[in-house]
Amino acid sequence: MIQCTSPSFVWPWKCSAIVHSQGPMSPKTDFRASDATISHRHNYSLRSCECFDLHNEIVPYNKAWSWQKSMVRKRHTLIEKDEDCSDTLIVLQHPPVYTLGSGSSEEYLNFDKLDAPFDIYRTERGGEVTYHGPGQLVMYPILNLRYHKMDLHWYLRALEEVVIRTLYSAFSIKADRNAGLTGVWVGDCKLAAIGIRVSRWITYHGLALNVTTDLSPFHHIVPCGIRNRRVGNIKGLLNESQFSNGLERSIALQTETVQLLDVTYKSLLKEFSEVFQLALQCKPMSDRELSE
Repeated sequence: MIQCTSPSFVWPWKCSAIVHSQGPMSPKTDFRASDATISHRHNYSLRSCECFDLHNEIVPYNKAWSWQKSMVRKRHTLIEKDEDCSDTLIVLQHPPVYTLGSGSSEEYLNFDKLDAPFDIYRTERGGEVTYHGPGQLVMYPILNLRYHKMDLHWYLRALEEVVIRTLYSAFSIKADRNAGLTGVWVGDCKLAAIGIRVSRWITYHGLALNVTTDLSPFHHIVPCGIRNRRVGNIKGLLNESQFSNGLERSIALQTETVQLLDVTYKSLLKEFSEVFQLALQCKPMSDRELSE
């Protein structure tokens, strides 16, 4: 169940990029929690999830990080009172920034830290250095895995599944996992990075999907510590796809500029709701609400 309007625009192309994989997951792969977990939910109803929508806004990284930590503390307090009745999802964009995982190596920075092109933050997530910037949709799920599945590998694969389904359902892009590497790929091109942190089974941090992102800042780092692989975005893949005539391509690219982020966002919400079996309650948000 999702209480957000679904995208009505139908994209006029079919992008048929197919990747090699270790057994691709079907778009309908069942990632739901076990029956034993679900049985604890009242009348098997979907667990509620507040969705704070900032997908068209640019939020400083340290501000979003502060929000998450505050909400995780609040969730721990609610758990102790047996009042943790809903999950949370924040969707936003960041200004240009590099982030490093807690154990990330600075050897993957191709610049002097004292003369960095953008701000740098060392965070509490896992993984190596990555870039965030406008045109990239970032999802921060703050979930109590006790109500889903207490398995971090399952959680990582579920986040990947959300992106894989989104790319296929919205754009007919066939993406997949890459053996031994976290994230979502089309061939040797990485579209989505995932870095998580879990505190007493409450998740924070999350995933970042390149939609219309400027990819040039990735040239200053070794993204996610993976050499000899590319970073891509949805816009680039769609631009490379084949059109039947010049007019169709022109119309598609003009519409893409206006709607690509919105279409991707709505599809992400739909697939997130289905993969995690959550009823999303979309609402505006304020600093006060997120920090209380």
